Amino acid sequence: LVIDSMASSMLSLGSTSLLPREINKDKLKLGTSGSNPFLKAKCFSRVTMSVAVKPSRFEGITMAPPDPILGVSEAFKADTNELKLNLGVGAYRTEELQPYVLNVVKKAENLMLERGDNKEYLPIEGLAAFNKTTAELLFGAGHPVIKEQKVATIQGLSGTGSLRLAAALIERYFAGAKVLISAPTWGNHKNIFNDAKVPWSEYRYYDPKTIGLDFEGMIADIKEAPEGSFILLHGCAHNPTGIDPTPEQWVKIADVIQEKNHIPFFDVAYQGFASGSLDEDAASVRLFAERGMEFFVAQSYSKNLGLYAERIGAINVVCSSADAATRVKSQLKRIARPMYSNPPVHGARIVANVVGDAAMFNEWKAEMEMMAGRIKTVRQQLYDSLVSKDKSGKDWSFILKQIGMFSFTGLNKAQSDNMTDKWHVYMTKDGRISLAGLSMAKCEYLADAIIDSYHNALLYWETPIEL
Repeated sequence: LVIDSMASSMLSLGSTSLLPREINKDKLKLGTSGSNPFLKAKCFSRVTMSVAVKPSRFEGITMAPPDPILGVSEAFKADTNELKLNLGVGAYRTEELQPYVLNVVKKAENLMLERGDNKEYLPIEGLAAFNKTTAELLFGAGHPVIKEQKVATIQGLSGTGSLRLAAALIERYFAGAKVLISAPTWGNHKNIFNDAKVPWSEYRYYDPKTIGLDFEGMIADIKEAPEGSFILLHGCAHNPTGIDPTPEQWVKIADVIQEKNHIPFFDVAYQGFASGSLDEDAASVRLFAERGMEFFVAQSYSKNLGLYAERIGAINVVCSSADAATRVKSQLKRIARPMYSNPPVHGARIVANVVGDAAMFNEWKAEMEMMAGRIKTVRQQLYDSLVSKDKSGKDWSFILKQIGMFSFTGLNKAQSDNMTDKWHVYMTKDGRISLAGLSMAKCEYLADAIIDSYHNALLYWETPIEL
């Protein structure tokens, strides 16, 4: 506490030092002409107080960088330009660019209300009806791995949480094993394995020269990986590129993985949402199951049922025997217990209701076909607009060859910055755009932005990416 000198002398009364709020009112006798020193003072000096602040115990914690995907939405919200377009986050939008809640989801929720479902804790492994239906949806109800109980399935916190459970199992029981991840891949994959302390490296996937799949590079890298490595594969609609192997290439991938005794690890975030067919989008996973291989599959219902905020998914581990599956499931539960105890029930009941009821299941498939169809239509319209507007002779056909909600445009960081800074089109800096956030009415505007950025922004980039 620091007090100016005049104020200090004024506050000294007898042998007691007083602060203004502590002065004895009986001794002041305000309004009289006594010898009160406070009344004789011609001026009042200011009182300055300085409080020492103890250093925070968290001084060593630095500011984390913004999330590269979620940060795009924050920047979009701050933009006041009426032409702005958010193609960053992978979330389905209507033609009016509004969020969409599936009608079948509303029916499933109404059914839950009618039945008066309670909110009691689920078991650690999740809702039994959900686990059964989600495994059957992935492999097919009559598949041998289901009939012979060779699949350990537990409900996870959407795709991210399911991947994290599997990563913890790898760290605990496959010490030193490396996970191979496609280059590029979904941005959170690396974070998940880093936090689980599981080493990873990349295999070639995207070829910037063709804006297509570097299949030869992919096969070579899988062959060179240490035997017994985990190979992370996108079951369908590869994120971020939208580039998938052909059925024939999937067979070759399975051959090499078997030869090297690797363990496949599928991330299936778009079953039914990529092509519009649940069975077609699960073909890669079922190919590996038919070969009798042991592998992991993480599932998510964020996209195909629009349950983004419900955090509903599953981790499946296909084993060589029912006994092995039982033991694996017990350890997955052991990992989940101290991590989050048990999963949420609301989204699990929605999935179980929809998949378990024939009428709602058929309605869901129809809505998925509608959503996938809208994205395909927008993709075609964007391609048509690019071809009609760009007279340079550039081949834009890669846009039609890609699948799912994303398109990898081939634009580099400088060009992507131009898309945002000049055209108010928000996207990730690797050139990925979400076609699910695009409307037919905005296709020509987006084509203008892409053409301008492709031809005019490259000179600002020191080391151009060959497109």
